[in-house]
Amino acid sequence: MKQFVTLLTLFALLLVGCGQETEDVTVKIGVSPAPHAAFAEVAKEKLNEVGIDLEIVEYTDYITPNLALAQGDVDINFFQHTPYLESFAKERGLSLEVLGGVHIEPMAVFSGEYQSLQDLPDGAEIYFPNDPTNGGRALLLLEKQGIITLKENAGLEATEQDIAENPKNLVFTPLEAAMIPTVYKDVAAAVINGNYALEHDLNPVTDSIAIEDQDSPYVNILAVRKGEASNETYQKVLKAFQSDEIIELIEKEYQGAVIPAY
Repeated sequence: MKQFVTLLTLFALLLVGCGQETEDVTVKIGVSPAPHAAFAEVAKEKLNEVGIDLEIVEYTDYITPNLALAQGDVDINFFQHTPYLESFAKERGLSLEVLGGVHIEPMAVFSGEYQSLQDLPDGAEIYFPNDPTNGGRALLLLEKQGIITLKENAGLEATEQDIAENPKNLVFTPLEAAMIPTVYKDVAAAVINGNYALEHDLNPVTDSIAIEDQDSPYVNILAVRKGEASNETYQKVLKAFQSDEIIELIEKEYQGAVIPAY
């Protein structure tokens, strides 16, 4: 009888254990609207198959998603590249880390009036992002296009004060990145992040007058709180974002404006 009771107990424990393995888990992810939200919808379908409910929360700025992650309002976020994450976390004293890379959105220069950077008149005004990493990224793009030269060792967070040569006497005005696509036609040209361009139906490949090379180091990543990158559930989420289905979406919808990076 005692052996029978023991067997029943073991059987019950096994049932409980099996129940825990198949129990649904909810993971909240904070994303930018485009293209991140579209990727998240594809990942959500794949994750449903393994019992993970991906709850998608959209943010329209570059500040809230990292604060929400640090505060536990979301479990993962997906909107930024590593240089921005590192800079923001250091500035705000946040303990965050990279879960994995997904894609690159080439930054580009847009103009409502001019066909090339070389056409810009003397003293023309250019809008560019006002956060350190994207501002520096924009200036490095303009330097590579040959219209300015930055001081030696200006680095990834170069500012307009780091411009050493400016033959056209261009005026550089920093603005919040999300705002630039709505006002870029007010000035001669503007440097716009890929996701914000796509949100406003601007294709960085076909609509811009200059674009980053495809070897850009600014890979968009999934980020988590420090120490959580090895979490098995989060690793499954990363795998869903690094799937063939995401590559198919990129190739079908974005025509070079988004590039896989895994």
